[in-house]
Amino acid sequence: MNTLRAWLLGGLLTLLGSPALADLQLQLQTEGLEPAQQRASQALLDEAMQALPPGFKARLDRRVRVSWSTKMPEDAYGQASLVSTLELNRRLLPGLTDGSAATRQTGRPHGTVRQELLATVLHELTHIYDRARLWQGSERRLINQCARHVSSQGKVGLPEQCRGQTERRFTLSDDPRLLDLAGWPQYVGRRGEREQHNRQMARSPDSYELSSPKEFIAVNMEYFLIDPSFACRRPALQNYLKKHFDWAPEHPACPQALPFLNAGNDFAKAPLGEIDPERVYAVDYLLAEANQNWVSRWGHSMLRLVICAPGRPRGPDCRLDLDQHLVLSYRAFVNDVQLSSWDGLTGAYPSRLFVLPLAQVIDEYTKTELRSLASIPLKFERNELENLVRQAAEMHWSYDGNYYFLSNNCAVETLKLLRSGTANPRLADLDSIVPNGLLEVLQGRGLADVSVLDDPREALRLGYRFDSYRDRYQAMFLVLKQQLPIRQDSVEAWLDQSAQQRQQWFTQADLRTSAALLLLEQASLRKQLLLAQDEVKQRYLTGREANDASVTKANATLQQILANSGFLSRPAELLGSNGYGLPQGGERKQLISESSQRQKQLQTLSADLDKEVRALLDPARAAEIAAVEANIKQVGEHLRVLHKAAGGLQLP
Repeated sequence: MNTLRAWLLGGLLTLLGSPALADLQLQLQTEGLEPAQQRASQALLDEAMQALPPGFKARLDRRVRVSWSTKMPEDAYGQASLVSTLELNRRLLPGLTDGSAATRQTGRPHGTVRQELLATVLHELTHIYDRARLWQGSERRLINQCARHVSSQGKVGLPEQCRGQTERRFTLSDDPRLLDLAGWPQYVGRRGEREQHNRQMARSPDSYELSSPKEFIAVNMEYFLIDPSFACRRPALQNYLKKHFDWAPEHPACPQALPFLNAGNDFAKAPLGEIDPERVYAVDYLLAEANQNWVSRWGHSMLRLVICAPGRPRGPDCRLDLDQHLVLSYRAFVNDVQLSSWDGLTGAYPSRLFVLPLAQVIDEYTKTELRSLASIPLKFERNELENLVRQAAEMHWSYDGNYYFLSNNCAVETLKLLRSGTANPRLADLDSIVPNGLLEVLQGRGLADVSVLDDPREALRLGYRFDSYRDRYQAMFLVLKQQLPIRQDSVEAWLDQSAQQRQQWFTQADLRTSAALLLLEQASLRKQLLLAQDEVKQRYLTGREANDASVTKANATLQQILANSGFLSRPAELLGSNGYGLPQGGERKQLISESSQRQKQLQTLSADLDKEVRALLDPARAAEIAAVEANIKQVGEHLRVLHKAAGGLQLP
């Protein structure tokens, strides 16, 4: 039997010969049930009916027969048929009848046996609802006519009105919007094909929801209907279901601010923070320009939240509140000091959503990696922007993906977040797997305002661009060239010299030149530390195999830091199995306590590591770092002497 025929006949079997029902009816099969069992069973069904949305009951206008079965696995609670029967496990009936089910704890998500039974009824009815084709009034007669035609003649000569009725209709579990929110987004680059594995696995109320979209919607309907905290824990799904049913159960008011863990490198600062969507003025596409590093040759995609300072009205001036701005950055969480190209290609690294202070991101790219940043405003409606912020908070707590440099990198992850967060139709069929390409397609769809970069000077002044310090270092080098008879032609050639070779010029420098020398020596120290980092990686790996005692000690400290800092990218681990979704109430207090304790440990470990890692450096590298540090001290002292001699005038 072909698909169309099976579908039409399925509707016919469900509807033919039955009078139209005004509403869903749950019909208890009382055969073999004592009066007390009947009363307890009916009370359960009445409570389920009371919990269901009016629109749910109106659309599922059929009679569902409910019975108690002795043929179910011991740990099962219930199961629905494809159309209109629901069986519950008879093993649970005695407890429901004598009331003990209301207090007996199960260790399952809903607590007591009775709540699990109630959730099971709602869960299975959702499956029936999800499978149903929702026909009303005259459409019921039409489907009967179409079914008879297909049964006798197939699709040959199918009336035009039947063709219209056989078009694809989304129910719940295959609604593209739900799939985006639920964790089965489109594969970027595969034109609509959906990902097969759900990676929104942290902070789940029931891991069964991850098995398929059908189970996802059924599990979440349980919580939507009987858990008052669902609206605050999963606000995006709450809004989706409320819109679908034009109804939602009552619930307490949700906190306006959303919790997050700040993954900044300032271990003295409390990591737990909050984002109030009302204070977010804009969202920018933050692009780090490409460099020659193989993992960065297409740039890096991030989102910048332009957050207004407390008390400041939303407006353009919020762009001046740089200390309030945060960056959403999908990165590979590397739980070892060796970055492996093969592991990056095969998805060995977790991909997680980091929340970082803007100032740290600017320093990381412009000073250390010498890469410029462009901050391009994205054009979203106010509700889209706020929904994006809420979705980002939910992904921060729930998402634990796999990072693939070629297919699930920062650009892909950012695009999926933009889609699921805003539901903007212009993003639906947009594809790009590289960061700079994503900016181009966003601009092409009218979603990115790149005109803010037209005037480079104004872009720098207003914070739409953050230039690489390479240009500043070159400008300082030209100051040296103006006063000192040095032979080098570029800042790179100057920094390629040893610290001792540069040191010979310090005493000849005037006030302005000394200030330039100080900045360049600081740049040299950053360069040496990057080279040292690579050397430590190599010796760490070699020493680990050779069982080098100094490496073993440093390795132990490194592993402790990695183990203790992992929570900054996967904050759900601080709460264990408590709760689901966005943390609420007492969970936030637990987060403050746990994260503060981890931060203190990281402060101690990072101080220990600084001492131990220096012992791992090649003697020549360690000597060069020490020499650069001595240069910085010498230039600083020379600068203070010149400044004092100049009468304490402000330094240029």
